[in-house]
Amino acid sequence: MDGCRSAHFVDFDDSRIGPAIQDLWLLLPAGRADASRALTDLLAGYEDFAEFDLRELHLIEALRTLRLIHYSTWLARRWNNPAFPVAFPRFNTQRYWEDRILELREQIGAMQEGPLWSV
Repeated sequence: MDGCRSAHFVDFDDSRIGPAIQDLWLLLPAGRADASRALTDLLAGYEDFAEFDLRELHLIEALRTLRLIHYSTWLARRWNNPAFPVAFPRFNTQRYWEDRILELREQIGAMQEGPLWSV
């Protein structure tokens, strides 16, 4: 070995069935400026192996929004499992839903801002 280490990611569940950005956006940090810088590096590394379709960039915030909705749905579907109220005590509270509504409103703003990285 040359002492150089690199990360390798394999998504066996959903590999090659959706747009590449569907998996890549999950690696981005919070905050638009930090995410934009990280996306530049991420895409440079990705393109060492495959071409990236820059038209996918506009999907980032929509995919993030779907993930937020999916997570709450996932919890709701499993709420009757005795482990879930213990593991997620805030889920069944007014505060949880107020926070989710605020989060979704913020997502509307993020989607209106346009892609993190200009095409």
